[in-house]
Amino acid sequence: MASKSILMLVGDYAEDYETMVPFQALQMVGHRVDAVCPGKTSGQFIRTAIHDFEGDQTYSEKPGHNFVLNADFEGVTAEAYDALVIPGGRAPEYLRLNEQVLALVRDFAAANKPIAAVCHGAQLLAAAGVLKGRACSAYPACAPEVRLAGGEYVDIAVDAAHVDGNLITAPAWPAHPAWLAALLAQLG
Repeated sequence: MASKSILMLVGDYAEDYETMVPFQALQMVGHRVDAVCPGKTSGQFIRTAIHDFEGDQTYSEKPGHNFVLNADFEGVTAEAYDALVIPGGRAPEYLRLNEQVLALVRDFAAANKPIAAVCHGAQLLAAAGVLKGRACSAYPACAPEVRLAGGEYVDIAVDAAHVDGNLITAPAWPAHPAWLAALLAQLG
C-alpha cells in the first residue's frame, strides 16, 4: 500500500484510545498522520480521557494521556490529505462549534475522501451537515443527532464498523480492528 496522508482532528478530552491507537497504528503501516487541534500548534498537547464500559448507565471517564500534536491546524486543507480521522470523546462536542472545523469536514465529504469517525465523532459529521441520506454508526447517545441531521443511525455491536461509501464509522474504541481495517481498505 502506498503511503497516504491522513488528517486527525482532535481536541482536549478526546477519547484516549480513539486518539492514540489510530494515530500510532496508521503510522505503523506507513501512513503520515497529522494530528491537529484548533487554537493549538505542533508541539503543544491535548489532554485525553479514558472512557470505559463498567456496567453503569453510561461510560465512566478517567484522565488519559497528554497527546502531543504534530501539526498546526491553521492553514490545513482537505486537498493536502487523502483521508480524515475523527476520534470521539468530549472533543467533538465543542469542536463542532468551530466553523473552520465544520468547513474542513465538508471539504473532505465534497471530495469524497475517506472519513473515519468513531464514537462521538458523529457529532462533527452531524454539525457539518454531511449525514443527510447517509448511514452511520456512533456511540448510541449520538443516535438522535445522526437522525436529526438526516442520517440513518446504524445500531451495531460495539466492536463492529459500518461503511457507507467513503464514510467509515464505529460505536466506540472496541471496534478499532474492524474500523481501522475498513479505513485501510478505503485507502487502497
